[in-house]
Amino acid sequence: MDPEAQKNIEQSKRLLKQISEDSSVPRNIRRAANEAIAVLDRSADSPAVRAQNAISILDEPSQDPNCPNHARTKIWHVSSLLEPIHD
Repeated sequence: MDPEAQKNIEQSKRLLKQISEDSSVPRNIRRAANEAIAVLDRSADSPAVRAQNAISILDEPSQDPNCPNHARTKIWHVSSLLEPIHD
C-alpha cells in the first residue's frame, strides 16, 4: 500500500476513534464512526474500496442536524483525507 494512503487511513481512524469515544456525540453518529473504523481495518479490500466505503458510511451522519459542529468538522476532515486514495 502507498505510504501516504496508509498514513491517511491511520489518521482517519484516530479521528473516528475520537468521535466514537465522545459522549457529547449522539449514539448513531458514534456507531457510524465505529462502522467506518471497521471498514478501514478490513484488509481483504483494497485501500481505495475501504476509503470509499468509509466515506459513504459517514455521509449521512455528517448531514445529521443533531451532529455537534466539532464532530461534523472531524467527519469532513476524515472524508478529505480518504478522498484522494485510489488504486
